[in-house]
Amino acid sequence: MTALSEKIRISEIFGPTIQGEGMLIGQPTVFVRTGGCDYRCSWCDTLHAVDSAYRHDWLPMEAEVIWNRVLELSGGVPLTVSLSGGNPAIQPLGSLIARGKRDGYRFAIETQGSVARDWFADLDFLVLSPKPPSSGMETDWDILHDCLKAATARPSGGPRIGLKFVIFDDADYAFAKDAAARFPDLPVYLQPGNHTPPPPDDDDARIDIDGIMDRMLWLVDKVTADRWFAATVLPQLHVLLWGNKRGV
Repeated sequence: MTALSEKIRISEIFGPTIQGEGMLIGQPTVFVRTGGCDYRCSWCDTLHAVDSAYRHDWLPMEAEVIWNRVLELSGGVPLTVSLSGGNPAIQPLGSLIARGKRDGYRFAIETQGSVARDWFADLDFLVLSPKPPSSGMETDWDILHDCLKAATARPSGGPRIGLKFVIFDDADYAFAKDAAARFPDLPVYLQPGNHTPPPPDDDDARIDIDGIMDRMLWLVDKVTADRWFAATVLPQLHVLLWGNKRGV
């Protein structure tokens, strides 16, 4: 089987909308959400792209078919394509990135840093989001280092790289500070978590807006009191605008 005919498991493709978090917050984006994940975070808000119970909804698609859909949604006008999940790093996305680059599109990915891929070097933006204690997951720092090596393997070029953390409490905050100290050259983005992930088929699920804003204010006070001025504190903009609706 050639790279061009490898199937990518797709949960949904949607947009254009805006990126709701991290280094590209507010920027127009088409999302290609893959299906499958090697983590099971306690507060995951995309279970429809993670839990194997929904695997029958994930369509195996070739890169060219996916790309035709991106072109249709964007009207052929280049923008950023966000590869998300689940964990998109477990999918064979190299051919899709190469295809889109030929048309002048940019590619961003967010991953927990549990799987390193050589095609990380072809990205424009790589967001590594190690999961804090509240997720119930553990980070393998050696593999996360491998992700950075893969992204920077070429003598020149490579993606802009940043660290993003979901923060619920003091333990999560301490985790983020420790991780940032391990990678002092990378920009850091902090965002308050959302405690109320919806059922995958519930477009009208409510969010804990008061809790989110309380955590946002707490986080702002925390970083300023600690003089952690290198950190960028951001909301999940898409959650504030649309709650937990899918496809936005």
